[in-house]
Amino acid sequence: MDINELIAIVKKNLLDQLNIESINIEDKSFLHKNHPGNQEGKFHLKLTIVSEELKKMSRIESNKKIYKILNKELRESIHSIQILIS
Repeated sequence: MDINELIAIVKKNLLDQLNIESINIEDKSFLHKNHPGNQEGKFHLKLTIVSEELKKMSRIESNKKIYKILNKELRESIHSIQILIS
């Protein structure tokens, strides 16, 4: 899977299962380029989400919800994920 496919899947899954006003997904894979645990085909994503639904939750609750939705992608294609909610 390439980064553009992954971003499209992540965006669709989150929009389908959460009330999101806006979402921006950035590829930050270059940050892990020389890390020992870095693997080919695994990406670092930065999610910037505007969502009243998620904002009402604690940070842990909102992150758990996102992790549950992205479970498959986290296991297969995501090395690291950064989540910013406003």
